[in-house]
Amino acid sequence: MSCLCSGFESQADIASDNEPLGAIKHHEVEIMLNVERPYPQLLRRGAYPASPRDREALESHINELINLRVLRKFVHNVEVEVTTPVIITWNNDKSRMVGFLR
Repeated sequence: MSCLCSGFESQADIASDNEPLGAIKHHEVEIMLNVERPYPQLLRRGAYPASPRDREALESHINELINLRVLRKFVHNVEVEVTTPVIITWNNDKSRMVGFLR
């Protein structure tokens, strides 16, 4: 930890039991979080980039699962119990939606 403590008198200047690692004494930092619309570009895009072909296939799979009542649509800021990232894979020009369940 000596490399992190260089320039400080002790490790207690960097962290303690009451203050988390990274709370450096005498060095106040103000972080402004923007949660107002319009959202920053980074928050607006999907988690994984997808081609237009993949997006169309994904939308088709999701609509099919909604129609079969396997999935339900939720409004934007509702807390849900289960979420999973999905990707589209292709085989012989047929798409398959694959979810990563862990």
